[in-house]
Amino acid sequence: MFGYVTINKPELKIREYERYHSFYCGLCRTLKERHGRVGQLTLTYDMTFLVILLSSLYEPDTRCERKRCVAHPARTHRERRNAITEYCADMNIALVYHKLLDDWKDEKSLKGISGMHLLQHSYQSVSHNYPETCRSIEYYLRQLSSYEADNIQDIDRTSGCFGRLMGTLFDYQSDVWSPYLKRFGFYLGKYIYIIDAFLDLEEDKKEGQYNPLLAMSQSMDEETFAQTCQSILELMMGDACREFEKLPLEQDVELLRNILYAGVWNKFTSHPRNKKRKDNNHERPV
Repeated sequence: MFGYVTINKPELKIREYERYHSFYCGLCRTLKERHGRVGQLTLTYDMTFLVILLSSLYEPDTRCERKRCVAHPARTHRERRNAITEYCADMNIALVYHKLLDDWKDEKSLKGISGMHLLQHSYQSVSHNYPETCRSIEYYLRQLSSYEADNIQDIDRTSGCFGRLMGTLFDYQSDVWSPYLKRFGFYLGKYIYIIDAFLDLEEDKKEGQYNPLLAMSQSMDEETFAQTCQSILELMMGDACREFEKLPLEQDVELLRNILYAGVWNKFTSHPRNKKRKDNNHERPV
């Protein structure tokens, strides 16, 4: 359930892409320093987006340094880091830890249990530093597990649970901006959950795994189902973008808009089902 909130690179200016990459590299470096090389492997685009969003809103003191790393040994590159980077690195660990735990519970995945044990110490540290946030994450994920166990096919109910989880993560300081950040995170979280279910549907059917869109897909023809899901996703992103535009952002606002208005659709439009629909109907999400 990661990797959906990313840039649409062809529509970015070079300086915007370089700035995005500097935040991404800064998060990568911070994960390594706080949680070791295993923590570094959990790096996600989604938390990079949150770093940029919260940095734009709160404008903390930010260090920009030129560094080398294993991925770029021959040349230096810029890394931007601040206190928000540290927060997002810790939240990244919390989310990935619980994703691995979920993989183990659902699929008895050896990768899941191995990764979970490798991150256990890091997660204990994160839960100590952010006890309320981690309790909320655990609560909402328990709810989702219960929905799965009961085969709940109400996509609004299940996605809303993940939306509230994301709203909790977006609420960085519990201040005047909290209502806006929570609502923004809520709708973006619903989008992430629904698109993940949509793109995983065929594989889940083959594997006999839970998917909250299964009943809907069986009640409609393929074209109607795809159009319905696209409409739901557009509604979720429309609501998320309305909350986003209420925030007093100036720094990196065009970069953030690139992600929200275009980048989040990358995986949806590149999915084989939607490529076929686009070829037949010349459709694409707006």
